[in-house]
Amino acid sequence: MPLALNQVAADVCPLTLLPRHIRADARPLLRVSVFASGRLWLVSLFLLGSIRLWAAVPAPTPLPQPRIIKLYGQDYVQLNRWAEEREFKRVEPAPSDEIRLTNRRAALTFKVDSRRAEINGVVVWLSYAVAVRNGSAFIAGVDLKNVLYPVLYPAKNFHKTPLRTVVLDPGHGGKDPGNEEGKGPEKLHTLLLAKEIRSLLEKTPLKVVLVRTTDKFVDLDQRPDIAKKNRADLYLSLHYNAAPHGANVRGVEIYCLPPAGAPSASGNSGDARRDYLGNRNNVRNMLLAFLVQKSIVRSLTVEDRGVRHARYAVLKNATMPAILIEGGFMSDPAEAQRIENPIHRRKLAQAIVDGILAYKRLVER
Repeated sequence: MPLALNQVAADVCPLTLLPRHIRADARPLLRVSVFASGRLWLVSLFLLGSIRLWAAVPAPTPLPQPRIIKLYGQDYVQLNRWAEEREFKRVEPAPSDEIRLTNRRAALTFKVDSRRAEINGVVVWLSYAVAVRNGSAFIAGVDLKNVLYPVLYPAKNFHKTPLRTVVLDPGHGGKDPGNEEGKGPEKLHTLLLAKEIRSLLEKTPLKVVLVRTTDKFVDLDQRPDIAKKNRADLYLSLHYNAAPHGANVRGVEIYCLPPAGAPSASGNSGDARRDYLGNRNNVRNMLLAFLVQKSIVRSLTVEDRGVRHARYAVLKNATMPAILIEGGFMSDPAEAQRIENPIHRRKLAQAIVDGILAYKRLVER
């Protein structure tokens, strides 16, 4: 009987198949299995079998770490290795100046030597251009952190704090008319849009506060303070755009605050090196801007001018996630007619509300 047991044990785990440093540990277990009986014999065979299986499994091959180089004073990450780590595959064919990546959750498009990019078909503007060096594409680390990650990997609401109050800020007012192209000044159209959004949000569980409800002037510094006093969870500044005379420009764009040190899309917009109060919400600012822009461009027939970054006064001093919406160009005759049209205004308001509710669902999950 002992010889038979010894033969069975040897068949299950021949010592010659084990590495030399494991054989010495295995011999005592084998001897126990030979002289033991019942459950102890079975346990020893199981242990020997486990040693054999463990020794046969190769160690996993680690993924290559993204290469980092310095460009324009910024850390740039090698795009193809970053994509491989996150299971993105390059889509071919593509134009020579484009890089297209896709996985089961998202589709990304980048233009070489450009700040323009797309996430799931929605235009976003990077802080720094995608660059190519020695045949490899690189993207700025600050753009991965502040543009791509907030949208691709939204942060969870670990504190389970519900979103309750939205503050709408109709741009301009009183002595400040804003743009005056088309019929009626910008201050009138922003107030009409704000009231339309309010009427829709009042049908949801959200509380809505308007910075102004009449044609009165409110100082820029006071606007985010009003949002703070009302304990706002979100702040939306509403505007309409205008281009220099003769420029053929139209479409919708949304702004959020750029990270400290990154360039701003607008001039005279503060110290680029400074970390403002609004920068505490960089991740949520970007997510809110993207979801509202996505809702607008997919609901309306408008040109997608994308999510952009600028140090506007109302965004710099906001203590809650904040965006500035440019709902169209009053300087474009066709778009000016839509801005004045109550039906279009209602559709735009509904798209903005849908974006807000999409954000609410995502951060409260």
